[in-house]
Amino acid sequence: MSGQGARTGPVGVGLIGAGTISSQYLQNLTAFPDLDVRWVADLDTARAQERAQEFGVPRSGSVGELLADDDVELVVNLTIPRVHAEVGLQVLEAGKHVWGEKPLALDLEDGRRLLEAARSAGLRAASAPDTFLGAGLQTARRVLESGRVGAPLSALTLFQNPGPESWHPDPAFLFAEGAGPLFDLGPYYLTTLVQLLGPITRVSATSSVARPSRTIGSGPKAGQQFDVTVATHVSALYEFAGGASAVSVFSFDSAVRRTQFEVAGAEGTLLVPDPNTFDGDVGVHRLDEDLVSVPARGATTTRGTGVLELARAIRAGVPERASGELALHVLDAMVSTSRAAQDRAAVDLTTTVDVVPPLAEDWDPTARTLGA
Repeated sequence: MSGQGARTGPVGVGLIGAGTISSQYLQNLTAFPDLDVRWVADLDTARAQERAQEFGVPRSGSVGELLADDDVELVVNLTIPRVHAEVGLQVLEAGKHVWGEKPLALDLEDGRRLLEAARSAGLRAASAPDTFLGAGLQTARRVLESGRVGAPLSALTLFQNPGPESWHPDPAFLFAEGAGPLFDLGPYYLTTLVQLLGPITRVSATSSVARPSRTIGSGPKAGQQFDVTVATHVSALYEFAGGASAVSVFSFDSAVRRTQFEVAGAEGTLLVPDPNTFDGDVGVHRLDEDLVSVPARGATTTRGTGVLELARAIRAGVPERASGELALHVLDAMVSTSRAAQDRAAVDLTTTVDVVPPLAEDWDPTARTLGA
Protein backbone atom coordinates (compact mmCIF):
# COMPACT_ATOMS: atom_id res chain seq x y z
CA MET A 1 0.00 0.00 0.00
CA SER A 2 1.31 3.46 -0.80
CA GLY A 3 1.75 6.28 1.70
CA GLN A 4 -1.17 8.21 3.12
CA GLY A 5 -2.60 11.21 1.36
CA ALA A 6 -2.67 14.67 2.92
CA ARG A 7 -4.80 14.87 6.05
CA THR A 8 -5.56 17.60 8.54
CA GLY A 9 -6.50 17.78 12.20
CA PRO A 10 -5.28 15.59 15.06
CA VAL A 11 -3.33 12.51 14.00
CA GLY A 12 -5.05 9.15 14.57
CA VAL A 13 -2.84 6.90 16.71
CA GLY A 14 -2.87 3.19 17.48
CA LEU A 15 -0.65 1.39 19.96
CA ILE A 16 0.69 -2.16 19.64
CA GLY A 17 1.84 -3.74 22.90
CA ALA A 18 -0.11 -3.32 26.14
CA GLY A 19 2.73 -4.09 28.55
CA THR A 20 4.06 -2.00 31.42
CA ILE A 21 5.60 0.78 29.30
CA SER A 22 2.27 1.34 27.52
CA SER A 23 0.83 3.04 30.61
CA GLN A 24 3.48 5.77 30.50
CA TYR A 25 2.87 6.32 26.81
CA LEU A 26 -0.92 6.33 27.02
CA GLN A 27 -0.99 8.72 29.95
CA ASN A 28 0.68 11.31 27.72
CA LEU A 29 -0.67 10.40 24.30
CA THR A 30 -4.28 10.64 25.44
CA ALA A 31 -3.59 14.09 26.94
CA PHE A 32 -2.07 15.65 23.80
CA PRO A 33 -4.75 17.57 21.85
CA ASP A 34 -2.90 17.03 18.54
CA LEU A 35 -3.29 13.24 18.85
CA ASP A 36 -6.40 11.09 18.65
CA VAL A 37 -5.60 7.75 20.30
CA ARG A 38 -8.04 5.27 18.78
CA TRP A 39 -6.62 1.76 19.34
CA VAL A 40 -4.71 -0.51 21.70
CA ALA A 41 -3.72 -3.91 20.27
CA ASP A 42 -1.87 -6.85 21.77
CA LEU A 43 -1.44 -10.58 21.25
CA ASP A 44 -3.32 -10.79 24.54
CA THR A 45 -6.53 -9.02 23.49
CA ALA A 46 -7.89 -9.10 27.04
CA ARG A 47 -4.87 -7.14 28.22
CA ALA A 48 -5.34 -4.71 25.32
CA GLN A 49 -8.97 -4.19 26.30
CA GLU A 50 -8.03 -3.57 29.92
CA ARG A 51 -5.42 -0.98 28.96
CA ALA A 52 -7.78 0.73 26.50
CA GLN A 53 -10.51 1.01 29.13
CA GLU A 54 -8.02 2.36 31.67
CA PHE A 55 -7.17 5.31 29.42
CA GLY A 56 -10.47 5.82 27.64
CA VAL A 57 -9.27 4.55 24.25
CA PRO A 58 -12.34 3.61 22.16
CA ARG A 59 -11.10 0.44 20.47
CA SER A 60 -8.95 -2.59 21.32
CA GLY A 61 -8.22 -5.99 19.84
CA SER A 62 -5.71 -7.71 17.60
CA VAL A 63 -2.85 -6.23 15.62
CA GLY A 64 -4.57 -7.14 12.37
CA GLU A 65 -7.71 -5.28 13.38
CA LEU A 66 -5.72 -2.18 14.28
CA LEU A 67 -3.80 -2.22 11.00
CA ALA A 68 -7.04 -2.51 9.02
CA ASP A 69 -8.46 0.71 10.54
CA ASP A 70 -8.01 3.59 8.08
CA ASP A 71 -8.48 6.14 10.86
CA VAL A 72 -5.16 5.08 12.39
CA GLU A 73 -2.36 7.00 10.68
CA LEU A 74 0.50 6.46 13.14
CA VAL A 75 1.25 3.28 15.09
CA VAL A 76 3.29 3.22 18.30
CA ASN A 77 5.20 -0.08 18.40
CA LEU A 78 5.87 -1.14 22.01
CA THR A 79 6.66 -4.80 21.34
CA ILE A 80 9.76 -6.61 22.63
CA PRO A 81 13.10 -5.64 21.01
CA ARG A 82 13.55 -8.78 18.90
CA VAL A 83 10.38 -8.06 16.92
CA HIS A 84 10.68 -4.27 16.66
CA ALA A 85 11.72 -4.41 13.00
CA GLU A 86 9.27 -7.19 12.08
CA VAL A 87 6.26 -5.37 13.54
CA GLY A 88 7.47 -2.06 12.15
CA LEU A 89 7.52 -3.53 8.65
CA GLN A 90 3.95 -4.82 9.12
CA VAL A 91 2.84 -1.32 10.09
CA LEU A 92 4.49 0.23 7.03
CA GLU A 93 3.01 -2.42 4.75
CA ALA A 94 -0.40 -1.39 6.08
CA GLY A 95 0.28 2.17 4.90
CA LYS A 96 0.84 3.71 8.32
CA HIS A 97 3.67 5.66 9.90
CA VAL A 98 5.48 3.92 12.76
CA TRP A 99 7.09 5.04 16.01
CA GLY A 100 9.11 2.28 17.65
CA GLU A 101 10.53 1.80 21.10
CA LYS A 102 14.30 1.51 21.26
CA PRO A 103 16.30 -0.09 19.84
CA LEU A 104 15.23 0.44 16.23
CA ALA A 105 16.26 -3.16 15.48
CA LEU A 106 18.82 -5.66 16.73
CA ASP A 107 21.10 -5.40 13.70
CA LEU A 108 21.88 -2.89 10.97
CA GLU A 109 20.42 -5.04 8.20
CA ASP A 110 16.95 -5.02 9.77
CA GLY A 111 17.25 -1.34 10.66
CA ARG A 112 18.12 -0.40 7.10
CA ARG A 113 15.32 -2.60 5.76
CA LEU A 114 12.82 -0.79 7.96
CA LEU A 115 13.96 2.68 6.87
CA GLU A 116 14.04 1.72 3.20
CA ALA A 117 10.50 0.35 3.44
CA ALA A 118 9.38 3.66 4.93
CA ARG A 119 11.10 5.70 2.22
CA SER A 120 9.65 3.53 -0.54
CA ALA A 121 6.13 3.94 0.86
CA GLY A 122 6.43 7.66 1.53
CA LEU A 123 5.99 7.05 5.26
CA ARG A 124 7.89 7.84 8.47
CA ALA A 125 9.73 5.33 10.66
CA ALA A 126 10.86 7.10 13.82
CA SER A 127 12.11 5.77 17.13
CA ALA A 128 12.69 6.29 20.83
CA PRO A 129 14.43 7.47 22.84
CA ASP A 130 12.74 10.86 22.92
CA THR A 131 14.22 11.98 26.25
CA PHE A 132 16.48 14.40 24.36
CA LEU A 133 13.34 16.41 23.50
CA GLY A 134 12.77 17.12 27.19
CA ALA A 135 13.60 20.38 28.95
CA GLY A 136 16.79 19.09 30.61
CA LEU A 137 18.65 17.86 27.55
CA GLN A 138 17.31 20.61 25.27
CA THR A 139 18.62 23.17 27.76
CA ALA A 140 21.98 21.40 27.87
CA ARG A 141 22.22 21.59 24.10
CA ARG A 142 21.30 25.28 24.01
CA VAL A 143 23.90 26.07 26.69
CA LEU A 144 26.58 24.13 24.83
CA GLU A 145 25.77 25.85 21.53
CA SER A 146 25.88 29.24 23.25
CA GLY A 147 29.63 28.75 23.75
CA ARG A 148 29.61 29.12 27.54
CA VAL A 149 32.08 26.24 27.99
CA GLY A 150 33.83 26.77 24.69
CA ALA A 151 34.18 24.29 21.86
CA PRO A 152 33.33 20.76 23.09
CA LEU A 153 36.40 18.53 23.28
CA SER A 154 35.42 15.42 25.24
CA ALA A 155 32.66 13.78 27.22
CA LEU A 156 32.40 11.33 30.10
CA THR A 157 29.25 9.24 30.60
CA LEU A 158 28.70 6.65 33.31
CA PHE A 159 25.77 4.34 33.88
CA GLN A 160 26.46 1.86 36.67
CA ASN A 161 24.28 -0.22 38.99
CA PRO A 162 24.04 -3.83 40.26
CA GLY A 163 21.44 -4.75 37.61
CA PRO A 164 17.63 -4.76 37.53
CA GLU A 165 17.06 -8.34 38.69
CA SER A 166 16.63 -7.28 42.34
CA TRP A 167 13.50 -5.22 41.63
CA HIS A 168 12.18 -6.27 38.20
CA PRO A 169 9.66 -9.15 38.47
CA ASP A 170 10.67 -10.70 35.12
CA PRO A 171 14.16 -9.42 34.24
CA ALA A 172 15.58 -12.23 32.06
CA PHE A 173 14.96 -10.32 28.80
CA LEU A 174 17.16 -7.48 30.10
CA PHE A 175 20.12 -9.90 30.10
CA ALA A 176 19.44 -11.32 26.63
CA GLU A 177 20.02 -10.27 23.02
CA GLY A 178 18.78 -6.76 22.38
CA ALA A 179 19.28 -5.64 25.97
CA GLY A 180 22.04 -5.69 28.56
CA PRO A 181 23.25 -2.29 29.75
CA LEU A 182 24.49 -1.33 26.27
CA PHE A 183 21.28 -1.93 24.30
CA ASP A 184 18.87 -1.16 27.15
CA LEU A 185 20.37 2.08 28.49
CA GLY A 186 22.93 2.87 25.82
CA PRO A 187 20.40 4.47 23.45
CA TYR A 188 19.73 7.28 25.93
CA TYR A 189 23.40 8.12 26.40
CA LEU A 190 24.45 7.67 22.77
CA THR A 191 21.51 9.64 21.40
CA THR A 192 22.37 12.50 23.74
CA LEU A 193 26.06 12.33 22.80
CA VAL A 194 25.12 12.61 19.12
CA GLN A 195 22.82 15.56 19.87
CA LEU A 196 25.64 17.37 21.68
CA LEU A 197 28.77 16.29 19.78
CA GLY A 198 27.48 15.21 16.36
CA PRO A 199 27.78 11.87 14.55
CA ILE A 200 30.10 9.12 15.79
CA THR A 201 32.77 7.84 13.43
CA ARG A 202 34.72 5.20 15.36
CA VAL A 203 34.59 3.13 18.55
CA SER A 204 36.95 1.02 20.64
CA ALA A 205 35.60 -1.09 23.50
CA THR A 206 35.96 -3.87 26.03
CA SER A 207 33.24 -5.92 27.71
CA SER A 208 32.77 -8.59 30.36
CA VAL A 209 30.22 -10.73 32.19
CA ALA A 210 30.47 -10.80 35.99
CA ARG A 211 28.13 -13.75 36.58
CA PRO A 212 26.79 -16.31 34.07
CA SER A 213 23.41 -16.44 35.81
CA ARG A 214 21.33 -14.19 38.04
CA THR A 215 18.49 -14.63 40.53
CA ILE A 216 15.15 -12.84 40.41
CA GLY A 217 14.73 -10.86 43.62
CA SER A 218 11.06 -9.87 43.64
CA GLY A 219 7.60 -10.80 42.39
CA PRO A 220 6.06 -14.23 41.70
CA LYS A 221 9.30 -15.56 40.16
CA ALA A 222 11.51 -14.53 43.09
CA GLY A 223 14.30 -17.03 43.68
CA GLN A 224 14.34 -18.34 40.10
CA GLN A 225 17.62 -18.19 38.22
CA PHE A 226 18.14 -17.27 34.57
CA ASP A 227 21.11 -17.28 32.19
CA VAL A 228 23.00 -14.13 31.23
CA THR A 229 23.70 -14.16 27.48
CA VAL A 230 25.06 -10.65 26.83
CA ALA A 231 27.84 -8.51 28.28
CA THR A 232 26.89 -6.90 31.58
CA HIS A 233 29.77 -4.39 31.62
CA VAL A 234 30.89 -2.38 28.59
CA SER A 235 33.56 0.33 28.44
CA ALA A 236 33.85 2.30 25.21
CA LEU A 237 35.77 5.14 23.59
CA TYR A 238 33.81 7.00 20.90
CA GLU A 239 35.29 9.34 18.31
CA PHE A 240 33.14 12.00 16.64
CA ALA A 241 33.23 13.56 13.19
CA GLY A 242 33.86 17.00 14.69
CA GLY A 243 37.00 15.83 16.50
CA ALA A 244 35.61 15.31 20.01
CA SER A 245 35.73 12.03 21.93
CA ALA A 246 33.75 10.38 24.72
CA VAL A 247 34.49 7.70 27.29
CA SER A 248 31.38 5.73 28.29
CA VAL A 249 30.67 2.94 30.78
CA PHE A 250 27.48 0.87 30.71
CA SER A 251 27.33 -1.60 33.59
CA PHE A 252 25.00 -3.94 35.47
CA ASP A 253 28.00 -5.11 37.53
CA SER A 254 28.57 -2.22 39.92
CA ALA A 255 27.59 -2.20 43.59
CA VAL A 256 27.86 1.59 43.32
CA ARG A 257 24.90 3.21 41.58
CA ARG A 258 26.08 6.08 39.42
CA THR A 259 24.79 8.13 36.51
CA GLN A 260 27.03 10.87 35.19
CA PHE A 261 27.17 12.88 31.99
CA GLU A 262 29.56 15.74 31.42
CA VAL A 263 31.01 17.51 28.41
CA ALA A 264 34.37 19.25 28.70
CA GLY A 265 34.95 22.29 26.52
CA ALA A 266 37.90 24.56 25.96
CA GLU A 267 36.63 27.00 28.62
CA GLY A 268 34.74 24.81 31.08
CA THR A 269 32.59 21.76 31.70
CA LEU A 270 28.88 21.19 31.10
CA LEU A 271 27.05 18.95 33.57
CA VAL A 272 24.20 17.25 31.70
CA PRO A 273 21.07 15.82 33.38
CA ASP A 274 20.40 12.07 33.38
CA PRO A 275 19.69 11.24 29.70
CA ASN A 276 17.02 8.74 30.76
CA THR A 277 14.88 11.62 32.05
CA PHE A 278 13.08 14.57 30.47
CA ASP A 279 13.99 17.22 33.04
CA GLY A 280 16.83 18.33 35.29
CA ASP A 281 18.88 21.49 35.68
CA VAL A 282 22.14 21.94 33.79
CA GLY A 283 25.45 22.75 35.47
CA VAL A 284 28.04 25.09 33.97
CA HIS A 285 31.49 25.07 35.54
CA ARG A 286 33.75 27.49 33.71
CA LEU A 287 37.47 27.65 34.35
CA ASP A 288 37.11 31.22 35.61
CA GLU A 289 34.04 30.81 37.87
CA ASP A 290 32.30 28.46 40.29
CA LEU A 291 29.56 26.05 39.30
CA VAL A 292 26.42 27.76 38.03
CA SER A 293 23.06 25.99 37.80
CA VAL A 294 20.95 26.71 34.72
CA PRO A 295 17.25 25.89 35.20
CA ALA A 296 15.79 23.61 32.55
CA ARG A 297 13.40 25.30 30.14
CA GLY A 298 11.09 23.45 27.79
CA ALA A 299 8.67 20.54 27.75
CA THR A 300 8.62 18.15 30.70
CA THR A 301 6.07 15.67 29.39
CA THR A 302 7.63 12.21 29.35
CA ARG A 303 7.51 9.17 27.06
CA GLY A 304 5.40 9.82 24.01
CA THR A 305 6.68 13.37 23.50
CA GLY A 306 8.51 12.11 20.42
CA VAL A 307 5.31 10.61 19.03
CA LEU A 308 3.67 14.02 19.23
CA GLU A 309 6.66 15.77 17.64
CA LEU A 310 6.55 13.17 14.85
CA ALA A 311 2.81 13.71 14.33
CA ARG A 312 3.26 17.47 14.05
CA ALA A 313 6.18 16.98 11.65
CA ILE A 314 4.04 14.70 9.47
CA ARG A 315 1.31 17.36 9.26
CA ALA A 316 3.86 20.10 8.53
CA GLY A 317 5.81 18.04 6.00
CA VAL A 318 9.11 18.61 7.82
CA PRO A 319 11.64 16.11 9.25
CA GLU A 320 10.96 14.74 12.72
CA ARG A 321 13.69 15.08 15.35
CA ALA A 322 13.69 11.54 16.79
CA SER A 323 14.13 10.13 13.31
CA GLY A 324 14.80 6.62 12.08
CA GLU A 325 18.10 7.87 10.70
CA LEU A 326 19.15 9.00 14.18
CA ALA A 327 18.05 5.67 15.66
CA LEU A 328 19.93 3.76 12.94
CA HIS A 329 23.11 5.69 13.69
CA VAL A 330 22.76 4.94 17.41
CA LEU A 331 22.11 1.27 16.56
CA ASP A 332 25.27 1.33 14.43
CA ALA A 333 27.17 2.71 17.43
CA MET A 334 25.89 -0.07 19.71
CA VAL A 335 26.49 -2.87 17.21
CA SER A 336 29.97 -1.48 16.50
CA THR A 337 30.67 -1.24 20.24
CA SER A 338 29.79 -4.91 20.69
CA ARG A 339 31.95 -5.88 17.73
CA ALA A 340 34.88 -3.74 18.90
CA ALA A 341 34.73 -5.40 22.33
CA GLN A 342 34.52 -8.87 20.82
CA ASP A 343 37.34 -8.33 18.31
CA ARG A 344 39.48 -6.13 20.59
CA ALA A 345 39.89 -3.74 17.66
CA ALA A 346 38.50 -0.33 16.74
CA VAL A 347 35.47 -0.33 14.44
CA ASP A 348 34.48 2.41 11.99
CA LEU A 349 30.76 3.19 11.83
CA THR A 350 29.07 2.86 8.45
CA THR A 351 26.28 5.40 9.08
CA THR A 352 26.06 9.08 9.88
CA VAL A 353 23.25 11.52 10.66
CA ASP A 354 22.50 15.22 10.38
CA VAL A 355 21.66 16.62 13.80
CA VAL A 356 18.44 18.66 13.64
CA PRO A 357 18.04 22.03 15.40
CA PRO A 358 16.90 22.12 19.03
CA LEU A 359 13.28 22.75 19.91
CA ALA A 360 12.12 26.27 20.68
CA GLU A 361 11.94 26.93 24.40
CA ASP A 362 8.20 27.59 24.13
CA TRP A 363 7.41 24.36 22.23
CA ASP A 364 4.31 23.10 24.01
CA PRO A 365 3.09 19.48 23.74
CA THR A 366 -0.15 20.39 25.48
CA ALA A 367 -1.17 23.01 22.93
CA ARG A 368 -3.64 22.33 20.13
CA THR A 369 -1.84 23.22 16.90
CA LEU A 370 -3.43 20.97 14.27
CA GLY A 371 -7.01 22.23 14.32
CA ALA A 372 -10.18 20.17 14.26
